[in-house]
Amino acid sequence: MAPAADAPASCKVVLAGTVAKKLLVEVSEGLQRLERAPLLVGFLANKDPAARMYAEWTGKTCRENGFNFDLREVDREALDDHLREANQDDEVDGVIVYYPVFNSSRDQTLQWILSLTKDVEGLSPQLIDNMYKNVRFLDPPQNLQKSILPCTPLAVIKILEHLQIYNTFLDYGKRLFGRRITVINRSEVVGRPLAALLANDGAEVYSVDVTGVQQFSRGSGLRKQQHEVAEKEGWTLEDCLPLSDVVVSGVPGSKFKVPVHLVREGAVCINFSSEKNFDPGVKEKASIYVPAIGKVTIVVLLRNLLRLLKRMAQSKQHLELHQFVMLRSSDIMVRKEALGLDVIYTL
Repeated sequence: MAPAADAPASCKVVLAGTVAKKLLVEVSEGLQRLERAPLLVGFLANKDPAARMYAEWTGKTCRENGFNFDLREVDREALDDHLREANQDDEVDGVIVYYPVFNSSRDQTLQWILSLTKDVEGLSPQLIDNMYKNVRFLDPPQNLQKSILPCTPLAVIKILEHLQIYNTFLDYGKRLFGRRITVINRSEVVGRPLAALLANDGAEVYSVDVTGVQQFSRGSGLRKQQHEVAEKEGWTLEDCLPLSDVVVSGVPGSKFKVPVHLVREGAVCINFSSEKNFDPGVKEKASIYVPAIGKVTIVVLLRNLLRLLKRMAQSKQHLELHQFVMLRSSDIMVRKEALGLDVIYTL
């Protein structure tokens, strides 16, 4: 009797395009409500092949979905002036800078220069501050204008929502309660913001980079409003991976591989690096594997752009209403003085 063949791996591979298609429906509906196609301007000031590929994907997705896209290749020493010009250009609706530019603290200076009203990446100081403090709106207590979140971290979150890792039975802001997640990458653009967002949504997050492991958490029972960070002295991936329901990796180097033998059976594994951080053996351990997220990131970018336009329209309407009220108030005062009335009017 012939020996029984091994059963095929039970891992389900989920492609970014599948998730992106669902988000594009929302984007398409928002676009139809506009009077003109929005203009997104991208600034490329480096020679990074991954950045150029991201820029090309952005342009392709924009054109395919009714958005205008203008890629401007500029010298990095002149980028700050170009950003200031874009801030003042009424034809420009949103701006993306393809980082790293200087790969130093000077990149943060560029983030400060770009206007909050045109920052589709969510990297402006107020937006970043809101994100870390778990403040989800720009206009509390009215809470009508949602804060813009960084594209790549938000793309990971949208994928986790699609995979139903978020528990929709729980209240908003607590839907990752009980989940343990390892994020391998603690860059200021992606890894650290992602760890903060996941922790603020209730997860216990192990943030890993070459310096060690940090734990991002809102504490026992999510009693804290925002996450806190604690050093996990002596911890390595050997400690984090066996505990984690989800492993998210974004190490840019081609030599790094997640040690799959440490990954928990049935974990969800997501790669957001331009390199392959997981070797094929991940399919023997993971229940779900997402090999790339680029297409979701670009759709999130367009979604953020539509939110910026909506926020601008709300601000314009608020300003027009305020001006109308002030004009009416002034008109009433003039009429009162003309008639010699002392009656107090209220609008």
